[in-house]
Amino acid sequence: MAQHLPGSEPIPFITLPNWVKAAGQCGFNIEPIFAELGITTDLLHLETATIERQHLEQLMRRCVAASREQHFPFVLGETFAFDYLPDLEAFLTTSPSLREAAGVFDWVRELINPMLDVVLREEEDTARLLLRFDEAGADSASRAWFVETTFATVQKFTRSLLGDALPLGRLDFRHAPPPHAGRYEAFFRMPVAFAQPEDALRFPRRLLDVPLPGGYPALHEQARQRIERRLRALPRNPGLVAAIERALLHRPALFGLGMEATAEELGMHPRTLQRRLRAKGTRFAELQAEARQRLARQYLADETLDIDRISELLGYSDRRSFTRAFQRWTGLTPSAFRARNSGEDLPPMS
Repeated sequence: MAQHLPGSEPIPFITLPNWVKAAGQCGFNIEPIFAELGITTDLLHLETATIERQHLEQLMRRCVAASREQHFPFVLGETFAFDYLPDLEAFLTTSPSLREAAGVFDWVRELINPMLDVVLREEEDTARLLLRFDEAGADSASRAWFVETTFATVQKFTRSLLGDALPLGRLDFRHAPPPHAGRYEAFFRMPVAFAQPEDALRFPRRLLDVPLPGGYPALHEQARQRIERRLRALPRNPGLVAAIERALLHRPALFGLGMEATAEELGMHPRTLQRRLRAKGTRFAELQAEARQRLARQYLADETLDIDRISELLGYSDRRSFTRAFQRWTGLTPSAFRARNSGEDLPPMS
């Protein structure tokens, strides 16, 4: 088995065609860069293609240098498409609301880039998409470029779902203002702040539940199920966050036992687990909530499980606690979510 340096585990490279397209739009041919870096380019086996992390960072660096007129990370994000991930595209385009569409971020790390993790947070009248970046071995410039690319992609799909009338929010970046800082507000069409505590897109919370014109709940849930099947077939990700998620998803009894039980399951001291999660910019409670939400959707699709039983399986003290949590995640009660996705509320086909 090949040995990899710490922080350099292979990353899915299903986005290869997007890099080629972005390079063409920026006026250069990317093929010599692939050849120089020794990056395999094989569209016939794209679904299983991988790239070393250090090669991906070198590729970004070379593309930024080769793009004279445009900023390559902006173009890469804006030209991104799910050409080779049709189920993800179907999930997005059939989403009944932005809240539901945000579920796509559950799979970004595993299917597209394990260095990046995007989660939704809500606070009173404001919502934010918080981007957490695995910084192991990454220089500050590379980190900033991948963050830029991610938010350019988020902006593209959010505007495609909600329309260009998207009210202005604000983009916060952890990095200091770069040489191209003047391009940010014109490109993102919203206020931008640098040297902030976190990388986040802030916007009015009410937008999460605005009905989307392309909403089709039954197809949306079918796309989710296809994606979940695909994920179950993937090799296991060795990262800590992925290991915690796997432990919780495959042994739900851990939900009611606290962080100490999960740490024991992973063979580490609770304080060690806390420290390592802190270094990744996350907390055990956040990962547990995300795993609970994922399992809750799966359980609700099983009509043989009543909601009291689901509450118990997810480690809640009672049904009301589960209902409150589920409403925070989706804006719906578990019963309403189940009815909607079973098609009970769909009009008859003509």
